[in-house]
Amino acid sequence: MKTIYDIQQLLKRFGTIIYIGDRVADLELMEEEVKELYKAQFIEAKDYQTAILLLRHEAQLLREKSK
Repeated sequence: MKTIYDIQQLLKRFGTIIYIGDRVADLELMEEEVKELYKAQFIEAKDYQTAILLLRHEAQLLREKSK
C-alpha cells in the first residue's frame, strides 16, 4: 500500500466508497473506516499503520496548502 488510491481500493473490498467532495474530510473519514476495519481484525497491523500514516500525511499536506 503506497498511495491513497490503494487505501480506497482496500476500503472498496469491504464495500466502503467514500466521497464527500471535501478532500480533507474524505481522508478523515477514510481514516475512521480503516480504524474500524483494524478493530474488527479485518486488516493486519502493517496495513493499518501504513494506511493511517498515508492518510494523515496527505491531509496535513492539503491543510498546509490551503493556508
